[in-house]
Amino acid sequence: MDLVFFDDAIRHIIGILRILMQPRGNSMLIGVSGSGKQTLTRLAASILEHQCFSVKLSKNFKPQDFRDCLKEKMLPSGNEGIDTTFILTDTQIMHESFLEDVNNILNTGEITNLYSKEDLDSMSFHMSKILAKKKIPANKDSEYNEFIEQLRDHFHIILCMSPVGDNLRVRSRRFPSLVNCCTLDWFFSWPEEALLGVAEQYLKKLPND
Repeated sequence: MDLVFFDDAIRHIIGILRILMQPRGNSMLIGVSGSGKQTLTRLAASILEHQCFSVKLSKNFKPQDFRDCLKEKMLPSGNEGIDTTFILTDTQIMHESFLEDVNNILNTGEITNLYSKEDLDSMSFHMSKILAKKKIPANKDSEYNEFIEQLRDHFHIILCMSPVGDNLRVRSRRFPSLVNCCTLDWFFSWPEEALLGVAEQYLKKLPND
């Protein structure tokens, strides 16, 4: 990525890094389109060697497709403790049920009826070893609870939202965990120093006639 690291950008990167380094660290980045929310998140996730992903939308993308995408990444986070950063932007919210699922993950770490029997068997296999080390009796409930605890510690959600219009206000009311369980980071207008730095960087690339 071709980036110019002005002071504001560095402060945001440091803030996102601190959030992603914390167990259950999630954030809502609020700023207009083009302010660098996704770019800085991907950079921070790369620095921490997190797996970073976002949903790939298509014309017929349905709520079940969204859940399947989440489950594919949530299982390794819960079973193996793989640090994962999930980026969701407001332009990707084709159905409000997407936010309901995210709200549930932030609040409790789970989505109702998400996992199949094969998924639960995989959880049991991985969690029984962890519970044995902790000297906790292994049963279905303890294995599932341990999976949820590990998932919440290693699966990080970064929401990239725009303050323009009423959507953010309405969604924050409907899905309170988006605010209550996230650290809010506001991306304001670029300062003059940033505009000059970016302009200078691109002017250097122009041929000298």
